[in-house]
Amino acid sequence: MKKIIFLISIILFIKPIFSEKLDITQQHSTSVPVDLIKVPEGLEVTIWAKSPLFYNPTNIDIDRFGRIWVAEGVRYRFNWNRQKKGDRIVVLEDLNFDGLADTSYVFLQDSSLVAPLGIAVIDNKVVVSQPPHLIVYTDVDRNLKFEENIDDKEILLSGFSGINHDHSLHSVTVGPSGKWYFNSGNCGAMFTDKSGKTFRIGSPYNPKPIGPFEFPINPLDIAGKKSDDGHIYVGGFAAKMNDDGSNVEIIGHNFRNSYEQSITSFGDVFHSDNDDPPASRVTHVLEYGNAGFASANGKKTWQADKRPYQTIPEAEWRQDDPGIMPSGDVYGGGSPTGNVFYENGSLGKKWEGMFLACEAGKNVVFGYFPKLSGSTFTLERFNFISSNEENEFAGTDFLGGSKSVNNEEIKTLFRPSDVAVGPDGAIYVSDWFDGRVGGHQDLDESKSGTIYRIAPKGFTPKIDNFELNSLKGAISALKSPAVNVRNIGHELIKKNHKKSIKELNKLLKNKNKYLAARAVWLLVDLGNEGEDKVVTLLDSKDEELRLVAYRALRDNNIDLIKIAKRMSKDVSPAIRREVATSLRDINPIKKLPILISIAEQYNGNDKTYLEALGIGSFGVEEELFMNLLQKIGDSNPLLWSDKFSDIAWRLHPPSSIDFHLERVLSESLKFNERRQSLDAIAFTMDYKAAKVMIDLSIRENFLLSKEANWWILNRAFSEWKEYNLLKELAEKEIYNPKKIELFEMISENSENFPNEYPSINNLSKVEGDYDKGKIVAQKCIACHKIQNNGSDLGPNLNGWAKNQSKESIYRAIILPNETIAHGYEAYEIILNDGRKIHGKGIKMSNPYIITSTGDFTQIIPEEKIKKINRLKHSLMLSASQLKIDANELIDLVEFLKNN
Repeated sequence: MKKIIFLISIILFIKPIFSEKLDITQQHSTSVPVDLIKVPEGLEVTIWAKSPLFYNPTNIDIDRFGRIWVAEGVRYRFNWNRQKKGDRIVVLEDLNFDGLADTSYVFLQDSSLVAPLGIAVIDNKVVVSQPPHLIVYTDVDRNLKFEENIDDKEILLSGFSGINHDHSLHSVTVGPSGKWYFNSGNCGAMFTDKSGKTFRIGSPYNPKPIGPFEFPINPLDIAGKKSDDGHIYVGGFAAKMNDDGSNVEIIGHNFRNSYEQSITSFGDVFHSDNDDPPASRVTHVLEYGNAGFASANGKKTWQADKRPYQTIPEAEWRQDDPGIMPSGDVYGGGSPTGNVFYENGSLGKKWEGMFLACEAGKNVVFGYFPKLSGSTFTLERFNFISSNEENEFAGTDFLGGSKSVNNEEIKTLFRPSDVAVGPDGAIYVSDWFDGRVGGHQDLDESKSGTIYRIAPKGFTPKIDNFELNSLKGAISALKSPAVNVRNIGHELIKKNHKKSIKELNKLLKNKNKYLAARAVWLLVDLGNEGEDKVVTLLDSKDEELRLVAYRALRDNNIDLIKIAKRMSKDVSPAIRREVATSLRDINPIKKLPILISIAEQYNGNDKTYLEALGIGSFGVEEELFMNLLQKIGDSNPLLWSDKFSDIAWRLHPPSSIDFHLERVLSESLKFNERRQSLDAIAFTMDYKAAKVMIDLSIRENFLLSKEANWWILNRAFSEWKEYNLLKELAEKEIYNPKKIELFEMISENSENFPNEYPSINNLSKVEGDYDKGKIVAQKCIACHKIQNNGSDLGPNLNGWAKNQSKESIYRAIILPNETIAHGYEAYEIILNDGRKIHGKGIKMSNPYIITSTGDFTQIIPEEKIKKINRLKHSLMLSASQLKIDANELIDLVEFLKNN
C-alpha cells in the first residue's frame, strides 16, 4: 500500500467566534443608529419604522399612498417552526406624515407562508412569492386585510422548487411595457404558464429541504431538457410575462441566486447575483443571456469546469466560454439582496439614473450610474449607504460563516435586505439586522428590523394623491418615482387612449429622459397615430430614444423583420445588439442577412455585442459562419483578423473544426490565439471535435497538449458522452480506469495536536518582522498564491488580510478547523480497498479529479470508489503542526497583514 501524508497550511478567513444564538437586545439597540450610517453630502438618513411594527423584513414594496408593505421572514430557515400561525404580510403607514410610521396592519398571516422572499403591490393586487407558488391576492374592498369571503386569491404560477430556501422564487417588478418581471434562484423550476407552455429549468444544485417540506422537483432530473419554447435553461433565471400569467419569456438564465431585478423605463434590466465563493456581481442582463454559473446542460458546477489557469471569478461566471454574457462588476465576497433603479424623485437631478444594489454581507447599498458604452453599460461602483466604511466585515460566508460573527460591532449588523423608491421620491431601505448573513442562518432572537429613509436634509414628504378617474391623474401616476405605482397610470392610459396621445406627446418632451421613455411604451399601444409617432423616433438623434422605440415596436408585434433590417445598420452598437438578440426565434431565412450585417460591424473588442450576435444566430450558426468566412474571413485561417476569429470562436459550428485545428497547430500565432481555437473545438458538439482533441492531447512537443488533455477528460463523460470515447482513450493510454494507480492521501487533523501558544490577545499586541515573515510564508505556497508564487488549492492570500484584524488571522493559523472558507471544502474519497484520498474536488463527476495538499492531483474512476464524504476537518495544518514557533508566527502575521 502506498501512503503519502502531507503537512501543509491553508489559511482561512475567520473572525471572533460566536457559535450560539444571541439575543442582541442584551447587548445594544435592535437597530443601527443613524449616526453610524453614512450617506452622500446633502442627504440624510432617518428611521421611518422599526420593530415591533414588523419583524425580519425579507422584501418591501411601496404603494401609491406611501404605505410600505413588508414580507416577513420570522420563520426563516432553521426557525421554520418559530411562528405556528405562519409568516405575515404587514402594511406600515405614516398617518400624520411626520416621517415616522405609526400604524401597522396585518394584511395576511398564513401557515403556508414560510419566509417569502418577494412582495409586489400593483394597485390592489398583492403579489407574494412563496415557493412553490407565485400568488396574487386581490384586496377587492381595499381595506388592507385579506378576507377569504370577500377578496380573491389566485395561484398565478406554480412549480418553483425551494420552499424555505434562499435560492428560489423572488419578487415581481412591473416593467415599462406593463409586463411583470420575476426571477428565481438555482433550486430549479418546472412550471406551466397560462398560455400552456411548460418551462423546465434544471440545475446541478440539489439541496435538501430545511424543515418538514418537500421540493416539487429534483433539478438534476430536468437538467438539459428543453422548455416548450425550444431552448434549454439552467439555474437561476429571470422572466417576464403578461399580468395574467400568460406568455412567459425567459430573459436571462444560469444565475446562481439573483435576489431581484430592476427594469429602467428604457427597458434595460440590471441585477446582482450571489457569491459562491467570493465572486458576487452587479450586471446588465443581456436579453436571453447565459450568466455561466453552471454548465450549459445544467449538470455540472463551475468548479467541475474550472480550467487550471483560470481565476475563481473567471471560472465561476465562465468568462472564457463562448455563449456566456459578460459578468459586469464582480466585486468579491458578499450577499447581494434587493435593488432598485432611481429615475426621478425628491433627491434631485443629480441622482437620476442611479442603480442601487443592497449588499447585506458588506453592510452597504452600492450605487451605480450605468452609462452606455458600446453595446453595454459601464458600472462604476460607490457606497451610497454604508454603516461600515472601514470594511471591517463579520458574520458572512466569505469570511468563514458563523464563526466570523462579531456582535460587539453594531456597524456589522446592518443587513439591507431591500431598497425601494416611494411615491414621495425618497429612498427606503429595509434592514434585516443580524450578526449573520448567509448559510441559511440568523442569530437575532429579537427578530428585529428597521426601515430607513434617505432624503434631502429637512425633507417633508409630499405624495400626489392622483385621481384614478382622470387623465391628469393617470399621467401623474405614470410619472411616479415608485416603480410599481407607475403601472396604475400605464393601465389607465391604455383604457382611455383616445384622449391620451396629446398628453403623452407632451411627456415625450420631458427633460427627464426616463419620464419621456415611459410615454413611448404607451404611444405604440394607442392606434395608428401613436404607432406612427414611435416609428419616427427610430430616426431620433438620441440613441436611447431610438433604442426604446425599437423595443416598444417589437413588444407591440410590429413587423419585426422590417424594422430590424432598418436598425441593423444603426450607428449605435447598443441598438444593433438589441436587434441581434431580438432575432433569436425568427425564421432562419429571414434573419440570416440581418445577422450578417450586424456581424460585419463587430469592432473586435465588445464582448456583449459578440454574445448578442451569438444569441441571435440560434439555429443558423453554420450558415452564418460560412457566409462570414467569405465576406470578412479567409480560407486560410492563419490570416483571420481578431474580429473574425472571435466570431468563429463564438459560433464554433462543426464546419469550423478544421480551420480551428490549423490555428491551434500554428506556431506563427500567439499563444492566446491558439488557445482560443482550442477552446472553440472543445465547445463543438461533434464527434470530430472529440477525435481532434484526443489527438492533440497525445501530440509530442505540442504547447497545448496538457490543455487538450484536460479538455478531453472534462468532456468525454459529459458533453461528449454520446460518442463512447472510453475505448479510444484507453487504447491511446490517455485514460484507462483499469490501469490507473492511486495513492492514499491523508491530511492530519489539527485538533490532534496541542496548542501551546500565548493567548491570541497577547500575540496581537506584538509587532513582527515583515521580511522574516515573508520567509516563514514559504511554508504556505504549496497551497496558496502569495505574491507571484504558489498554488490555487487554497484561497489567494494576496491582500486578503488587509481588512482582517490580527486576531482573525491568528485564529485562522492556530485553529484551522473552526471554519473553512466557502468554496474550499474538502472531500474524503474512500476507495474499494479501504484507502482514503483527502483533497479538494476539482471535478466531482466520473472520472473524479481530486487535488490533495502539495498540489498532487489524481484522476479517480467512479468504479474504484466505495464512498464519498465531506471531510470533517480542514486540509490545513495548524501552526503547531508546522512547527512554527511563536516568534515566527508573529512575523508571519505581520507579513500577511501588509502583503
